[in-house]
Amino acid sequence: MGYKVAVVGATGMVGREMLKVLEQRDFPVDEIRLLASERSKGRRLSFRGQEIEVEVLSPEGFDGLDFALFSAGGSISKEYAPIAAKKGVVVIDNSSAWRMDPDVPLVVPEVNPEDAFKHKGIIANPNCSTIQMVVVLKPLADKYGIRRVVVSTYQSVSGWGKAAVDQLWEELRFILENCDKCPAEELKAKLRSAEGLSRVLAHPIAFNALPHIDVFHDEGYTKEEWKMINETKKIMHLPDIEVSPTCVRVPVLKTHSEAVNVELKEKFSSLDEVMQVLSSAKGVTVLDDPDNDVYPLALDMAGEDDVFVGRIRRDFTVESGLNLWIVADNLRKGAALNAVQIAELLISS
Repeated sequence: MGYKVAVVGATGMVGREMLKVLEQRDFPVDEIRLLASERSKGRRLSFRGQEIEVEVLSPEGFDGLDFALFSAGGSISKEYAPIAAKKGVVVIDNSSAWRMDPDVPLVVPEVNPEDAFKHKGIIANPNCSTIQMVVVLKPLADKYGIRRVVVSTYQSVSGWGKAAVDQLWEELRFILENCDKCPAEELKAKLRSAEGLSRVLAHPIAFNALPHIDVFHDEGYTKEEWKMINETKKIMHLPDIEVSPTCVRVPVLKTHSEAVNVELKEKFSSLDEVMQVLSSAKGVTVLDDPDNDVYPLALDMAGEDDVFVGRIRRDFTVESGLNLWIVADNLRKGAALNAVQIAELLISS
C-alpha cells in the first residue's frame, strides 16, 4: 500500500532532510506533495529521481493526503495543522507549537511509541536536543530509575537554520581574508565592526560559544532550556524527574553534542553493566574506548541515524551517578528521521 505524503516547509533544511529520509528508508510513498511559502513557488526538488515542483501552501494542498510532515515554523503549524487534521491527514509537526498541548502526543519512537496511537490528528516531534538525550535516558530509566539530569548542550548552527549556517561561513571567510593569525582581542574587534556580514545570532559564532539559544524566559533560562525540561517529563512520563539544562550554540555546522550527568535511583554494579544496557537499546550506539581516542564526534556522526554515547564514567560525587557524552545528527534523528519513524510506526500497526 502506498501513502500520499506532503512535506510542509519542503525547501528548508529539515524539509529537504525529510525528503532524503523518506527516500533512503523507502517509505511507501504513492504521491509526494511539496508545500512551502509563496517565495518558493515553482522551485523543484528531487525525489526518487524525479523533479517535483513546489506548491504554495494552502488548505487545498492537504486534500486526499494521508500524512503531512510539517517543518515550517510554529505560526504556520498553528494555522495549518488543524486544517490538515480536519481533512483526515495525520500531521507530524516539527515545530514547538503543539509539543506541550495535553491533547497532542509528543513522540520519540524508541522511548514512547505507544503515545503515537493516541493522536487526534496531530503528533508533535520533540526538540532536537531533547530527542537525543531521552533516547539514551530511556534504557537507564527502565533499568535503574532516574532522579536527576544535568545537561550542557553544544548545539550546531544548523539547529537555528540556514541563516545561522550562512553566518558561520561568512564569518570564517571574513577571518581568513582579513585576519592572519590575529589574537583573540583583534579578532573580536574585527568581527564586531565588520559591515555586511550576516547576523542572525546575538553575537559572532566563529571561534565562539554562545550560551543563548532562543529567547530568555523565566528564572534566566532560555526557551530551549525550558523545552528540554518540560519535554523530557512529558515524553518519559516522569513528571518528577529533575532536569537542569544549559544550552550553548557552538561553531559546528551539523550535529549536536551533550554532556549529560545522570543521578540514578538504583545502584549499578559496574560500567560494563551500564554499557550493556545502553548497547542493547534501540537506536543507541556505544562508542567508548577513550584509551584509543574512540568517542562520539560531531563531525563523524553527521549523516548517521543512531544516537551515539561515549565517555561513560562514574560520577563519584553521588552514590549512583553517571557522566555521558551524547552526540546525534540534529537534522536527522533530531528532526526529519524522528518524524518519518513516527509515520513508519503508524503504518506498521
